[in-house]
Amino acid sequence: MAKGAVTQAAGFLAAGIACGLKRSGKRDLALIHCPGGATAAAMFTTNKIVSAAVDVARRHARNARIYAVVINSGNANACTGQKGIKDAIAMCQTTAKHVGAEPHHVLVASTGIIGHPLPIAKVKAGIASAAAALASSTAAGQDFARAIMTTDTRCKEAVGAVRISGKDVTIGGTAKGAGMIGPNMATTISVITTDAAISKSMLQKAMAAAVGSSLNKLTVDGHQSTNDTAVVLASGAAGNPPITRPDARYRAFAAALMGVCEDLTRQMALDAEGATRMFKVIVAGAATQAEAAKAARAVADYDLVKCAVHGGDPNWGRIICAVGSCGVRLDEKKLACKIGDIGVFAKGRPIKFDAAKVSDVIRKEYHTITIQLGAGNHTDFCYGCDLSRGYVTINADYHT
Repeated sequence: MAKGAVTQAAGFLAAGIACGLKRSGKRDLALIHCPGGATAAAMFTTNKIVSAAVDVARRHARNARIYAVVINSGNANACTGQKGIKDAIAMCQTTAKHVGAEPHHVLVASTGIIGHPLPIAKVKAGIASAAAALASSTAAGQDFARAIMTTDTRCKEAVGAVRISGKDVTIGGTAKGAGMIGPNMATTISVITTDAAISKSMLQKAMAAAVGSSLNKLTVDGHQSTNDTAVVLASGAAGNPPITRPDARYRAFAAALMGVCEDLTRQMALDAEGATRMFKVIVAGAATQAEAAKAARAVADYDLVKCAVHGGDPNWGRIICAVGSCGVRLDEKKLACKIGDIGVFAKGRPIKFDAAKVSDVIRKEYHTITIQLGAGNHTDFCYGCDLSRGYVTINADYHT
């Protein structure tokens, strides 16, 4: 597994420290700095209620160069009114002061409990400490990853590499996310760094494609956060001629970025609150792409399917029920379902199968559910995870 991923790409320094936001005393303030400035692309939650940090970062992300990203965990700074906006701006101002940049060239993100005022004095002191600890080491990158965690039980980090124009390019990313995951053109808190030289428009294009086919395809509980933020920073330190159009070099970079995002998505699914296994729902034969996506997410979000996965129960009826109730077009006479490679339902009717073998498939760390709607030629997918007693325990005890 990758360690210290955000510092693996050239041109980046990172730190993660404890400033007193978490009762546990664990790290809760993360800072990443690109001394030479980075081209940046970002995606944010589409929830109509957003964190003050999202409001500020959206504006700052439009700038040509970004020099730092500061993230606090333990407090979402959401539903905090004008004070929340002022505090998010203060985080950017304080960071800018310590790294020698302008406040609008700093991005900010927050994650944690909603509705609590941010103890900004602690955060400012934490930023100063983090700035003093900035380093390019693997340990510094790991500290950054730990500092953005909330109910996560472990860091999610991934590294990819690709050769572009004779230069070795590295992509490193970390993400936090265990619950409240049901994104829609956004993601959980994630930061990806690369030393590729690439234009802002091409970086945004690659990021949107990668997130759209990985992090945005994961649902843990169908609940979209107020704070979802995904950022990719490109330092250009690899020295390749800049990627400025969607040519073969762009496609190679985009594929590597996709690989990193897919790795992070898998890690998040397997560390979801109380999760013990994950699955992929593939829907084929849909009338439209949108309906394929809708049906796949409906199955992945269906609590009874998630409970059956947790119990290793080959209850195909719950899958068929989820598809039938989500409003997509289907031909019942052509409707079919496989769990792994084993058919359990075909031509609108159950078929004989070895229940023990199907249970063995479901109990694996990862398996697929494939559904044929028989209404068209479109296909899409969604990742999900099981629903366990642990999820209820964690969220019943989570202080709000």
